[in-house]
Amino acid sequence: MSDASTSLEIPDWVQGERSDLAAILDDLSPEQWSAPSLCAGWRVQEVVAHLVMPVRVSTPRFVLEMVGALGRFNVMADRRARADAATLGPDGLRAAFEQYRSSPWKPPGGGFEGALSHDVIHGLDITTALRLDRVVPGDRIDRVLGPQTPRSVKFFGVDLDGIQLVADDRDWTYGSGAPLRGLAQDLLLVQCGRRLPAGRLRGDAADRFRA
Repeated sequence: MSDASTSLEIPDWVQGERSDLAAILDDLSPEQWSAPSLCAGWRVQEVVAHLVMPVRVSTPRFVLEMVGALGRFNVMADRRARADAATLGPDGLRAAFEQYRSSPWKPPGGGFEGALSHDVIHGLDITTALRLDRVVPGDRIDRVLGPQTPRSVKFFGVDLDGIQLVADDRDWTYGSGAPLRGLAQDLLLVQCGRRLPAGRLRGDAADRFRA
């Protein structure tokens, strides 16, 4: 897999994912911007607002908002996403995403692999919920799935005891037990605690993870 970088030292696999998502956002209708995403309680607008938070919130502002949320990142992120979605609207969010697209932002301690995971997962929160026929390129999915560990999966609070995730489109499994089958990108969403539209998963436990 290539590690070629842009002039901003952003790996091509991060730049490519953001460019693909930017093209998708350009084509969304007003109804799609207001449609529910796979992130519970967030529309597509709030997901995009969350994606662009790194270029919207300075470090001092981030600290101040974290203090206001009593150190609870999820609370702070939810407030910020809702506020920015309401303030910017689809046009402003597209413009902010263009800025984010060329940003060398990485999550603390996560490196560019963490940035790719963030972009892929939230991109799928949008495209899967809208039932858009988008398959994340295999090299990017492989990078995201590679670091998955019981500890990282536990972060999302999903119960996968007694279930083995089995990808239909690549040689990848996770866990042990009754097989739950689907595209690798759909199984990634399962690991992240998302509930998917009907028909995307197969196996006795499929209904547990259906929206």
